[in-house]
Amino acid sequence: MRAAVVRSFGSPPRFEEFPTPVPGAGQVLVDVVASGLHPRVRSGADGSHYTSDGRLPLVPGVDGVGRLPDGRHVYFVADDDVPGTLAERAVLDPRRSVPLPEGADPVTVAAAMNPAMSSWVALRRRISFRPGQSVLVLGATGNAGQMAVQIARHLGAEAVVAAGRDPGRLDRLTALGATRTVSLAGDLAEVADRLGEAAADVDVVIDYTWGRPTELAVPALLTRRADRSAPLDWIQIGSTAGPDITLPSFVLRAANLRIMGSGQGSLTPAGIVAELPSLVDELTAGTFAVATRAVPLSEVETAWAEPADPARRLVFTP
Repeated sequence: MRAAVVRSFGSPPRFEEFPTPVPGAGQVLVDVVASGLHPRVRSGADGSHYTSDGRLPLVPGVDGVGRLPDGRHVYFVADDDVPGTLAERAVLDPRRSVPLPEGADPVTVAAAMNPAMSSWVALRRRISFRPGQSVLVLGATGNAGQMAVQIARHLGAEAVVAAGRDPGRLDRLTALGATRTVSLAGDLAEVADRLGEAAADVDVVIDYTWGRPTELAVPALLTRRADRSAPLDWIQIGSTAGPDITLPSFVLRAANLRIMGSGQGSLTPAGIVAELPSLVDELTAGTFAVATRAVPLSEVETAWAEPADPARRLVFTP
């Protein structure tokens, strides 16, 4: 088969021949219809993701829409120990897949499921989120952040504070459900002050940034809360601003802060897959705005090197 093949962690994948994977017991070989280029795919391809085992060559890709031998379309998440989904064919475990409704657009599903899944699963599985609560989305101008704003409102958030760096996309988040926006651009101390003013009393933070912005935002929010004993669930999902923070000990004693992650390992695969059918239904119904760009897989090397567009998810179609 033809696939996007990584032979060096320092170089983009190239479109070339690769052995067709052989299904194991209970697995199915499917034709890949569409597969998204998510940040998780890039980090897997350059060896920087925490699940990387360093082995090469590899085919990147973590999910996609596949066509079963009987012609039905399914969304599936690839197993960790098989070649990825940026290929003409991929191995599918039926336990990690959900059927697509009639009329579902494969490109939209392939583009949106991964970024939408991050906040959908976090709010429905990692905490006991209740309608009427308020949410701060850190990193809201990225693709996943924009989905998080919409999902939080859809799940009943009374208020959503959207914080991001891109002013153009930040302005558009009000139309997607944000009740207030905060710029993360400029002096970080001033940014923290703006966050403290706008979001001190939120119930949940969905954090795609981590790094220095989070390091300053945590004490800025907690020291301004009207009731410091009120729980604040801080859900760490991405690390676009850095992998580490320094956390002063006093913030853990002076407020009811609960920090957790949401990703591979913090939830079982079965727990994640259980959330997929309802999310597929919402995407198919057009509940969320999704911007996509479809590119033939044969152009993977060129498309990979282009600057990423945080507002629009790139999808490869073999």
